[in-house]
Amino acid sequence: EALQAAEGSGLQCRGVDLVSLLAIQPRPLLELRYASPYNFLERTLYAQPNPRLRCPVALALQLVQQDLAEDGLGLKVWDAYRPLTVQQTMWDAIRDPRYVSDPAVNAGRHTRGTAVDVTLVDRRGQPLSMPTDFDDFNETAHVNAKGVSREAAINARKLRLAMERRGFVAFPTE
Repeated sequence: EALQAAEGSGLQCRGVDLVSLLAIQPRPLLELRYASPYNFLERTLYAQPNPRLRCPVALALQLVQQDLAEDGLGLKVWDAYRPLTVQQTMWDAIRDPRYVSDPAVNAGRHTRGTAVDVTLVDRRGQPLSMPTDFDDFNETAHVNAKGVSREAAINARKLRLAMERRGFVAFPTE
């Protein structure tokens, strides 16, 4: 099964350095969209087969993954730390602070390794219905958006509550 816990104790770290999410147990699925052409810019922005976050954030994400595994669910990671040059490229394309941080004003949480983009998957690794897909820059992607299916709203709330339980804060427009 995709979400079965592996032997070992999972990620262990101290301090605030960037650490690999590959050590999280059970390991989340990875679909790093900016390390592929499957993103809003339709081109590869960085070659990062090893997503990273600051140690405390990665440890919190591991707890979310463990909590979800108890319910037969898990996470798929779309993005984590991103280089400032990538943030600038994204800002240049969107120029909308609701969806992308302006590096001239605020480098953003992704460039500091303190933000992660995720979705929910079932025990087979199949994504659950959500209000939008990744990189959807409209109001349907906002927290508590109106007009989404009941199933998508329930799944989005389940994900948000699981993340908030471990200290994450939802960005209102994502």
